[in-house]
Amino acid sequence: MPDYRITEAAAVLGLSDDTLRRWVDAGRVASHRDADDRVRIAGTDLADLARSMAETGPPGLSDGRRAASVSARNRMRGVVTRVVHDSVMAQVEMVCGPYRVVSLMSSEAALELGLSPGVIAVASVKSTNVVVELP
Repeated sequence: MPDYRITEAAAVLGLSDDTLRRWVDAGRVASHRDADDRVRIAGTDLADLARSMAETGPPGLSDGRRAASVSARNRMRGVVTRVVHDSVMAQVEMVCGPYRVVSLMSSEAALELGLSPGVIAVASVKSTNVVVELP
């Protein structure tokens, strides 16, 4: 399972490094230290935090009116929060800053990309199609 430095995780969530460090210190998000004594956040914990922020986060992150008034096209870096597979298709949910993005793709493609909660990926949006790729 991937894990991320504070700087990487903060960028994906649209937060400052300092804010995320305060949240780690306050216990809002779990962390651990790597072999070099750097603070890291597990991908699954990052996905949980992103999902929580999208559902009940600070003003602007859960306000659907804001998402509707901002162009959310092109490429958005975010964290995968959920992947549901069946025999043919996969539903991949991501949180990219204040946006929740859902992509339908073949299960084979999702498996080849290694998509699972906590993986950082890029959602490329064009009209009604959302293409997910690794950064």
